Amino acid sequence: MPGSKPTDPAVLRAEHDALAEGLAVRTSVDFVQRGGVFTFFAVLSFGMSAKLAWDRWGWLPLHKPPPEPGLPMYFLIALALSLVLLAIAVRAFRRAAVLRHDEDARFHRLLALRARLGLDQ
Repeated sequence: MPGSKPTDPAVLRAEHDALAEGLAVRTSVDFVQRGGVFTFFAVLSFGMSAKLAWDRWGWLPLHKPPPEPGLPMYFLIALALSLVLLAIAVRAFRRAAVLRHDEDARFHRLLALRARLGLDQ
């Protein structure tokens, strides 16, 4: 019958082994690590852009000349870099969440198979 669950222990064991092999490596952890690294560098880049902004528009001592007219290119480049790094980090964290959800579903199926086959006794 289509849609029915197999009851043959050999078929269940083969599904169990395939799930166990697929869950041996959790790729969601790699994406969390990647997101963390990109977040770290985004924070560094944002700090650099804040320092450049402070140097240009911060409290000006009397002996410092006013900023030159024109676009603050280094500030804009650092700000754009930090925004791009932050977007990449968010994308990595979202991908990790999707993968984690899939891995959790497969893990719960693996636990159900282990219980049905009597492997956890």
